[in-house]
Amino acid sequence: MDIEQARFNMVEQQVRPWYVLDQDVLDLLFVVHREDFVPPAHKALAFTDMEIPLDVGGERTGETMLAPKVEARLLQHLEVRKHETIVEVGAGSGHMAALLAHRGRRVRSYEIRPALAEFARENLRRAGISNVEVVTGDGAVLLEPGDESFDVIVLSGAVQFVPPALFDRLNPGGRLVAIVGDEPVYTAQVFHKQGDRVTVPDNLFDTATRPLQGFPRRAAFAF
Repeated sequence: MDIEQARFNMVEQQVRPWYVLDQDVLDLLFVVHREDFVPPAHKALAFTDMEIPLDVGGERTGETMLAPKVEARLLQHLEVRKHETIVEVGAGSGHMAALLAHRGRRVRSYEIRPALAEFARENLRRAGISNVEVVTGDGAVLLEPGDESFDVIVLSGAVQFVPPALFDRLNPGGRLVAIVGDEPVYTAQVFHKQGDRVTVPDNLFDTATRPLQGFPRRAAFAF
């Protein structure tokens, strides 16, 4: 495989046609090498328009890596700036954290599965990215009261709804991106915090991905 040609084709045939027009985002896809964050068994799938299974250390985690165009579109709408701090829930392979790290000041990424957390750390280390902290643990800890807040919050997995407590962790002027809904269809949404008020979310696009573990769900309806 011609790696650089495959990367070029990914950007020009998948990402750009999906309304990712921010040239800084497109350029970043050439800087952060996606294939270095894919499990060895699935290297051949690195540039395909699909979610990639994150099976590591002999463990079938059931988790997946978001498709390239989805990661790029979310990154474009977040408009991360160099001075900003970011928290991600669902580190996965560490690829989204790597993209965010190039745009912002520092990133903390929570991963509930220890094998995946270690995989993400090693990928980021090999990529020479030092401003990401991968925390092994449940990102739902952010729903608990606390003093720490962030400029950008990224939920790299699906939730039924965004718990209001999460907005308390968002600085004024901050943005939160999440994939919200119920199976089989979810909608990517971005929320903006203006002062103490959170705006009605902008619906970006329909997609589907695996739910985040540990986040609350609505009670099931019963007669």
